[in-house]
Amino acid sequence: MKCPGGFPFYPEALEHMKPLDGCRVGKAPENREKNRYRDILPYDATRVPLGATRGYINASYIRTHIGEEEHFYISTQGPLPCTVADFWQMIWENESDVIAMMTKEVELGKVKCHRYWPEPPQHSLDFSEFHLRLDNYQILEYFIIRIIEIINKQTGERRFVKHLQFTTWPDHGTPRLIEHLVKFIRYMRKIHQTGPITAHCSAGIGRSGVLLCIDILLSCIEKDLCFNIKQIVRELRHQRFGMIQTKDQYLFCYEVVLQVLQNIEAMESRLLQ
Repeated sequence: MKCPGGFPFYPEALEHMKPLDGCRVGKAPENREKNRYRDILPYDATRVPLGATRGYINASYIRTHIGEEEHFYISTQGPLPCTVADFWQMIWENESDVIAMMTKEVELGKVKCHRYWPEPPQHSLDFSEFHLRLDNYQILEYFIIRIIEIINKQTGERRFVKHLQFTTWPDHGTPRLIEHLVKFIRYMRKIHQTGPITAHCSAGIGRSGVLLCIDILLSCIEKDLCFNIKQIVRELRHQRFGMIQTKDQYLFCYEVVLQVLQNIEAMESRLLQ
């Protein structure tokens, strides 16, 4: 838990990072309507392809090594009405069993994400390839847990996906209580078993970027490894453009680390008394 590195301000080197490739697939005319925001596109090198035809979805693979362990994610935009079926195809093909949703459907009167999961009183959703059923759900103080059964109509295979929706994070802002997000991330990591963790907010770069960065930092702290926050953000941005969108979000990552380390120090002091 030493050498956190970097500087607690938004470095120019990060702020002015240029796109690493042309995002040609995302810019293709046939894919334009599949992008929630025209200027936030996945790199061709790290985009998530769909099916044998390598179809398009606005989503990026994110990989990082923490010691000998690899953390594997998909960071994606909040689904649009025309991309919901694609989203579930992506979840199925990548065997992702945890979805972390870091936004509400509507914020400040603007639609941030189309509802893509079954919700009471309609407990199921039907698509051409998949049938979704809400198996269980629990509303907690700051996030909602949904257990969704996804059934492949062609093969009859059934899987369960844990859908975690964090509900107290304002768009472009930061959560009011750090411990809520830390507990959410630790729960997310605890229940994850297969495939990449799929994270999304509205654009799939701001709150999603902070979520991934803090998950990585918590793992470094737990493993007692050195870390450099600026370098972690740079690594995220090499795989999806614009990850961690604002200066406040970047500073928040430092605040989380500071509080977690202070809590550990206080706990160790109590044990020594």
